[in-house]
Amino acid sequence: MMVWLAGLPVLVAACAGAVLLVRRKGRAVLTVFLGLNGLLLVGAAIVLVVALSGVDAAASPLTVAQGASPTANWAALIGAAISVAGSSIGAAIAVAYTGAAALAALSERPELFGRAMVIVGLAEGIAIYGLIVAVILIGQA
Repeated sequence: MMVWLAGLPVLVAACAGAVLLVRRKGRAVLTVFLGLNGLLLVGAAIVLVVALSGVDAAASPLTVAQGASPTANWAALIGAAISVAGSSIGAAIAVAYTGAAALAALSERPELFGRAMVIVGLAEGIAIYGLIVAVILIGQA
């Protein structure tokens, strides 16, 4: 983690320098950047192929004694995070649209308050479904 934090100012300086070079030199620098990007893509593809074709590492005595490795449930935790994040974003978008429509309808006909709040509540239920899926995934991890 410290390597990423130490490398962050270097990354920001490199991006600022790249922006300045593109503004001054134009197309020539852009073609160089595209070439470097292509080389980086090829290198990443090679690393991916080597990583996927490798043999599984042997388990350490500590993980064998406990019965499972401490990082065995990373996929379930990532799935839980994605389900909560995705459902929360979806619910926010749904509540934004239905809430705006409900307020517009209430300004014309105030007696529609109960119906409008039910629709907004149904839109908020999307986030609750994502939370339930996350709890199930974490429970099985």
